[in-house]
Amino acid sequence: MSNLTSFGQNTKSGPQNADVIVYGGTSAAIIAAVQVKKMGKSVLVVSPDTHLGGLSSGGLGFTDTGNKEVIGGLSREFYQRLYAHYQNTESWKWQKKDEYGNKGQGTPAIDGTNRTMWIFEPHAAEKVFEDLVKENNIRVYRNEWLDRSEKGVAKKAGKITSFRTLSGKVFRGKMFIDATYEGDLMAAAGVSYHVGREANSVYGEKWNGVQTEVFQHGHHFKAKVSPYKIPNDPSSGLLPEVSAESPGEYGTGDNKIQAYCFRMCLSNHPDNRIPFPKPEGYDPARYELYARVFAAGWRETFNKFDPIPNRKTDTNNHGPFSTDYIGKNYEYPDASYERRKDIIKDHELYQKGLMYFLQNDPRVPSDVHEQMQQWGLPKDEFTDNGGWSHQLYIREARRMKGKFVMVEGDALGKTVVPQPVGMGSYALDSHNIQRYVTKEGYVQNEGDIGVHPDKPYSIAYGSILPKEEECKNLLVPVCVSSSHIAYGSIRMEPVFMILGQSAATAAVLAIKNKVTPQQLPYEKLSAVLIQDKQILEK
Repeated sequence: MSNLTSFGQNTKSGPQNADVIVYGGTSAAIIAAVQVKKMGKSVLVVSPDTHLGGLSSGGLGFTDTGNKEVIGGLSREFYQRLYAHYQNTESWKWQKKDEYGNKGQGTPAIDGTNRTMWIFEPHAAEKVFEDLVKENNIRVYRNEWLDRSEKGVAKKAGKITSFRTLSGKVFRGKMFIDATYEGDLMAAAGVSYHVGREANSVYGEKWNGVQTEVFQHGHHFKAKVSPYKIPNDPSSGLLPEVSAESPGEYGTGDNKIQAYCFRMCLSNHPDNRIPFPKPEGYDPARYELYARVFAAGWRETFNKFDPIPNRKTDTNNHGPFSTDYIGKNYEYPDASYERRKDIIKDHELYQKGLMYFLQNDPRVPSDVHEQMQQWGLPKDEFTDNGGWSHQLYIREARRMKGKFVMVEGDALGKTVVPQPVGMGSYALDSHNIQRYVTKEGYVQNEGDIGVHPDKPYSIAYGSILPKEEECKNLLVPVCVSSSHIAYGSIRMEPVFMILGQSAATAAVLAIKNKVTPQQLPYEKLSAVLIQDKQILEK
């Protein structure tokens, strides 16, 4: 979701019509629109965002690939275009190509054999999306926000006929694709969804519900750290960023979701960095818990300063206290635009304060302090936002309750799912969900899970389809029908692009065959997907 300065202009015009209307500005949205055009139908992209590409152009440049062999179709083309970009000498402004190295996440960053580039700068990714839009002559309406009131979505006989945006524009189509991270069109259309964690008992899972005392990534308190303002004195009150609530019983469900953060692109080139400013309302006491982590001997500050080209990083959360703003996003999925704007700003101030703390606070160890002085925000990224990403990492919001629900066993490669439309392979990856006080009186995190699948797994067509009785002409390739823990693997940008292409293919074929997507013969769908180099099973 972009930073909201306005919700569009209050001007009305006649309805805008297309065969397929894509709502969203994410990577999945643009890939879906390209596929519709390639299949000869008309398409409009209605994007609440000004910048296209979602997280793929918003700082997540150190791609979560898993097994890259199962990334096909237009998703693979995206990474091939990035490879071509970085073959140009002029793309290496702040370092020479041979100085960059070739570190990727389980794969070389630059794969010459397959001509793919998996690690990239935000502006390079955004250019690829803009090029795709331009080459395919796709009309994009930017800064257009769905009217989420009862008047926002018009339905007839179980189908969406049109939706309106806050600016007063109306968009009519035969098929609709909700490619937002939040699932706003899906929700406004009356499709069932879930927010939070299901109890393990709901789908017979192990890793879904509350996971107290389960530590799989090292993002927990390994030392005994007091959560109280005066150490070991409960009467002094809790430190900031610690919840007074009980975490709940192991295995039970709740309405809480994994933490969000901004994936920070940082630069250590002296001519291309902006010093971290002291953010408004900065209070060093807010980071006392981090100071205590350092005092306990923790020294992993820079472990997720993952290198991307031109002396920049994709910096992600790492450790017990980091960029993840734990417990501060529970409202976000169903919140109003105004409330979401506040939540996004709160995350920004927390994270900017964290960086300022690391560079300036005397409680930070000298070696960390000295190394932090080398880093700043990049002058040549997010230039309309002071070097700060325009996209909060919405790791999880609403999840549709669709025709088929992907669950833990499916995402671990232990089952054979019906009618596959793409594949995933990343670990079941949930970031922390709570930070609480243990019965022994220490601080601890909960919810961080990382379980690797046995093998790449197929994703069912039914998981991007609402139940037919709820909506007959909508496809949902991002807020897919999945349990919390299965979504922990599915929720990767390459997979969203794969599912965006598959959703668009199904939408066009449903129009051509004059059926609902739910009634589309799978054989017709799979034949086109395979022809377009999508990988459905292995």
